[in-house]
Amino acid sequence: MIDDALVVNLPESPGVYLFKDGDRNIIYVGKAKSLKDRVRSYFREGDRDARIEKLVGSIEDLEIIATKSEKEAFLLENTLIKEHRPKYNVSLKD
Repeated sequence: MIDDALVVNLPESPGVYLFKDGDRNIIYVGKAKSLKDRVRSYFREGDRDARIEKLVGSIEDLEIIATKSEKEAFLLENTLIKEHRPKYNVSLKD
């Protein structure tokens, strides 16, 4: 599971985050206007659908790539999803 201190120390810049499982396989790629706010939102208490619960339960590591803009983050996310085909990214696999 991700350490709270790691999430607190994330930058507030735009970028891409990669959630990885225990074998360091990329299981989800996402983009964010603020990496800190977006990643933290996954680990807050509250109602989450079953798919997000399963994703969060599988996360063992996190990698971030800060970008200069949201547009750059969007393009990078798209490229990484097509390259790595993470199991929790369903809409951009083709």
